[in-house]
Amino acid sequence: MFATLETLETPAAILDEARMQRNILRMQGRMDTLGVRLRPHIKTSKCLQVIEAQMAAGALGVTVSTLKEAEYCFANGIADVLYAVAMAPGKLPQALALKRQGCRLGIITDSVSGAQAIVDFGQKHDEHFEVWIEIDSDGHRSGLKVNDPALLQVAQVLYGGGMQLVGVMTHAGSSYEMHSLQALQALAEQERFTCVAAAQAIRAAGLPCPQVSVGSTPTALSALNLEGVTEVRAGVYVFFDLVMHNIGVCQPEEMALSVLTTIIGHQVEKGWVITDSGWMAMSRDRGTQKQNRDFAYGQVCTIEGDCIQGALLGGVNQEHGIITFEPELGLDLAALFPIGSRLRILPNHACATGAQFPHYHACDTSGQVRTWSRLNGW
Repeated sequence: MFATLETLETPAAILDEARMQRNILRMQGRMDTLGVRLRPHIKTSKCLQVIEAQMAAGALGVTVSTLKEAEYCFANGIADVLYAVAMAPGKLPQALALKRQGCRLGIITDSVSGAQAIVDFGQKHDEHFEVWIEIDSDGHRSGLKVNDPALLQVAQVLYGGGMQLVGVMTHAGSSYEMHSLQALQALAEQERFTCVAAAQAIRAAGLPCPQVSVGSTPTALSALNLEGVTEVRAGVYVFFDLVMHNIGVCQPEEMALSVLTTIIGHQVEKGWVITDSGWMAMSRDRGTQKQNRDFAYGQVCTIEGDCIQGALLGGVNQEHGIITFEPELGLDLAALFPIGSRLRILPNHACATGAQFPHYHACDTSGQVRTWSRLNGW
């Protein structure tokens, strides 16, 4: 007998399968139109059923943020994996074990010392690691500037040391700070141009650089031209969230992940409804706080998933959530939201909220719910 949203224990991570599938097809269709390979970042879902749906739609390979994710994907038949975090020397034995088992694992670096550590370890173990060089295309986080002399030094260390210099990759993380289509299109072009320029510089030095990998969900959905790019990496598009909504790349009805919660009390004089969805369920991520619209800890919806205008998860304790309402609504909270009734909360950041749960409850169009396990940890 299948569970339903009325019978699940709460709080629970609810995954709307139909919305998820539409999101997958939207991104895959866009990448197909732009003529590039999609290598989805699975750090958002960390769930085999979700990854399989992305692969079935046409994705080629996966991007991961931990070697545990790489092991998980390889164990489930996905051999083409890019570990998109600068390689720490202490993790090279783990990477080596994966490669020796047959995984086509790509690793990245953005420093001469990091490249030398990979070369030294690879030579010691007679292994030719597939290495990408990370490029800084927007000053957001990691990577080498295209005009940094270290770019060619890293390439020379890797190639001269017998490693496979696969290409260059970048992530325009500052796209999360945008909120207009024009700004996103400009950043997407900056991301593309910078990473392609880095590849051209390496090739001009007589070194191989066949692959150019870019991507974030906002830039992937906004790019007008990906000339010179071979693949795009994007992740949160599979679920979307309120941060993505504020950026302007999705609507609430496209958000596939929500948290099912039960009403456990009222503070009528304060205009509060108390739920069992505290920060242990939602996470402490306040990603919308600096955006044009602050959704506090989440947008409150009916159990069917329809947004309740003016209702936010305004505060959280560890296991308690506090739903607040716009005062002018003048609602009879106890009558409208009786103890024991259920609501759903759309999260600020799907990756952070998903990480609070060991599994998703995937809900299909008939209302039946199945349990999909989720990978956690490192």
